[in-house]
Amino acid sequence: MNRVALRSVIGGLRNGGSYISPAVASRNDGVLGAFPWRRMMMSTSAQTTTSDEEEEKKKVNDSVVVSNYWGITRPKITREDGTEWPWNCFKPWETYQADTSIDLTKHHVPKTFQDKVAFRTVKFLRVLSDLYFKERHGCHAMMLETVAAVPGMVGGMVLHLKSLRKFEHSGGWIKALLEEAENERMHLMTVVELVKPVWHERLLVLAAQGVFFNAFFVLYLLSPRVAHRAVGYLEEEAVFSYTEYLKAIENGKIENVQAPAIAIDYWRLPKDATLHDVITVIRADEAHHRDVNHFASDIQFQGKELRDAPAPIGYH
Repeated sequence: MNRVALRSVIGGLRNGGSYISPAVASRNDGVLGAFPWRRMMMSTSAQTTTSDEEEEKKKVNDSVVVSNYWGITRPKITREDGTEWPWNCFKPWETYQADTSIDLTKHHVPKTFQDKVAFRTVKFLRVLSDLYFKERHGCHAMMLETVAAVPGMVGGMVLHLKSLRKFEHSGGWIKALLEEAENERMHLMTVVELVKPVWHERLLVLAAQGVFFNAFFVLYLLSPRVAHRAVGYLEEEAVFSYTEYLKAIENGKIENVQAPAIAIDYWRLPKDATLHDVITVIRADEAHHRDVNHFASDIQFQGKELRDAPAPIGYH
């Protein structure tokens, strides 16, 4: 065996392989000699396939929305500055700038028996909430929004079913009331970024929502005009509550922290907006809801249907 062959044997043994002499390979018509090459080529091909699969999986995992059998994909939405829109719960065309110039002092003086019942019921609930939350304005706002988001949904649902039963339009009131419910829910989504409820507060929310939803549903079926009047008074109390919240911020009792990102995008606030700015726009929204519900009640107290008057769609 010459030196070249010896080095081949030693190299093969070091690499954990076996040595096949050229003579043996020749006698077997290259079959045995070709086998290591085939195995190496198969191994290389398998490694390439695995690498391609891993790369494809990485692309899928990195993708936010993957096209599927149903063809449902999230369209790419950007802000005005070209950055990607981060929210799925609302889109840029659903944002707005709150009208903070609205009159916050408006009040419907209860005159009829139904008005007085609605007014005193809301005042009684206000006393209970004040006793429980006292000066914990953030928690108070959280509880308020879990309740305030219910009437619009109930009213819109009842009008929707009525429209289906009677084959008639709602005059836009279904959309107006559902917009109100969604706006109140966005208030809650903002507040929970600032206040983290503890277990007993979550339990209270669960109980209050269960009781209030069913009670308001029955009330709306029996007397929509009284239901809207009660919501109008509830929104009056919300304006008062947020005014007290603002006073606490201004007096230094509550830190005027940076506004949550969701609030900045939803109300188109400046990038350096603070908690004071957020509570100001929420209070303005509540004042608008106050007007809408008192207006709806007035329509029905005049013996007319809601669809007889133009719905305040987009009224914030």
